[in-house]
Amino acid sequence: MFSSLMARGMRIAAGVIAAAALGGTLLTAVPAQAADGEEAPVPLVRPYGTVTAPSGINERTFPSTDSPVRAVLKYHGQAGLRCKVRAQEVGGNAFWYLLRDRPSWVTARFVDTTGEVPYCRTVNRTALDESPASHRAVG
Repeated sequence: MFSSLMARGMRIAAGVIAAAALGGTLLTAVPAQAADGEEAPVPLVRPYGTVTAPSGINERTFPSTDSPVRAVLKYHGQAGLRCKVRAQEVGGNAFWYLLRDRPSWVTARFVDTTGEVPYCRTVNRTALDESPASHRAVG
C-alpha cells in the first residue's frame, strides 16, 4: 500500500517538475474567468500585433496595396506575427507583417506590436514552407 502511494506521489512530482520546465505554459492553456463571468481572452504568443486603424486593415495576398484582399482585421483586433519584410511604403512605413496562422500580409503602419518581429530572411525556411500558403494547389 505504502509503495503504491509513494509511486503515485513521484508521478505527481514529476508532472509538476515537467510543467515548471515548460515555463508554466500548461497553466495558461485554460481560459481565465473574467470578473463578470465571461471568459477572458487567452493572451497571444509573442510576437503579435494589435490593429490601430479605426476602420481596420486589409489582409493581403502579398505585401502590397495592389495585392488582392483576403480578409479584414478589425480595430483593436489581434493576430500572431511570423515575420516582417520591407516592401511598399504605406503612410511612411515600409514594413509588412506575415501573419502566423494564415498566408496573409498586413501593413505595419496600422499595427502596434508586442514582442520582437524577426525579418523573414532570418526565419527558418522550413517554418515558412510549412505555412498554409505553401500547401495550396497550384494551377
